[in-house]
Amino acid sequence: MSAAPPAPSASRIRGSVCIVGTGLLGASIGHGLCARGLDVILHDISPSNLRLALDYGAGRPAQPDDDPVLVVVAVPPDATAQAVLDALGAWPNATVTDVASVKMGIGAELLESGADLSRYVGSHPLAGRERGGAIAARADLFVGRPWVICAEEFSDARRIHEVEGLVLELRAVPVTMTAREHDASVAVVSHAPQVVSSLLASRLSAASQGALELAGQGLRDTTRIAASDPRLWVQILSANSGPVLEVLDAFRADLDRVIASLRDPDASGSRRSIADTLSAGNAGVARLPGKHGLSDRYAQLVVMVDDRPGELARLLGEVGETGINMEDLRLEHSPGAAIGLAEISVAPDVADRLLQELQTRGWTIAGALA
Repeated sequence: MSAAPPAPSASRIRGSVCIVGTGLLGASIGHGLCARGLDVILHDISPSNLRLALDYGAGRPAQPDDDPVLVVVAVPPDATAQAVLDALGAWPNATVTDVASVKMGIGAELLESGADLSRYVGSHPLAGRERGGAIAARADLFVGRPWVICAEEFSDARRIHEVEGLVLELRAVPVTMTAREHDASVAVVSHAPQVVSSLLASRLSAASQGALELAGQGLRDTTRIAASDPRLWVQILSANSGPVLEVLDAFRADLDRVIASLRDPDASGSRRSIADTLSAGNAGVARLPGKHGLSDRYAQLVVMVDDRPGELARLLGEVGETGINMEDLRLEHSPGAAIGLAEISVAPDVADRLLQELQTRGWTIAGALA
């Protein structure tokens, strides 16, 4: 067997990394670290899953004399605590982290075991795809994404620093929270939205084919995550049921108010109640950080793009020729439609110039929002 490639001098990780579990997250971590020249060891209780991840190049097979400096447990939530304990026992010098999407229940189970947890640091990357498994893994899955590090009282400061090194090596953004803060946060931004998206998408099962043919990007956006793996999400929702229930109870109260208003839209206050609900949604979206909370940070131009090979590339090329930086791009196109819509977000002070430039070059502007 050939020697593993040495880690580059700039690497924050000084040694081998062992990944336990070769699903989407585990294999993606492997790809990302391999791309940095690190030695990545793969473990999985499923021989077929392991073989697939190895074939795709996410790491190498384990050897009896492996002594990793860092172990990443990337197994389903209901198996995480035991896998962490096994890793702490198998590699007594290694820092051990996990990437499960719930933290409090796992932490409680670990504490109940009585094990020395000073080498354990829980973490969770807020990244994923609708498809799972090593076949969907990507080296850039974590780039720019938040990665929560749960620094608890039992965690040694040096071990926390090593997990931060992993996060930065994968070009993610480390965020420090307690396990309680993490679980409450993901209930709002991930777990409850999964339930809402799935419920909305389930209404499509009874819709007529004619109705489905009218579906646009708005429906696709709001139901995209409904394609996620039900088996995994049963575990996640069960493990974080308390915080998720708080969000869904409040959501149900809001929904009940909208339903009551729509039952009698001419009643006093009904239209205001509906408007207040929609305005609250505007306010919530505006609070999202980064380029997707766009309401008052960027201007948008909606450009009509013919459904012909090369047209989108031509549009992007001509935007680049103007010297104007495109902050974000969203595409709307239904299969079979003759045109698509490209929503281009730019800084407000250059929006008028981009509008004029594109119109001069023959593009049709379907809308402009300052």
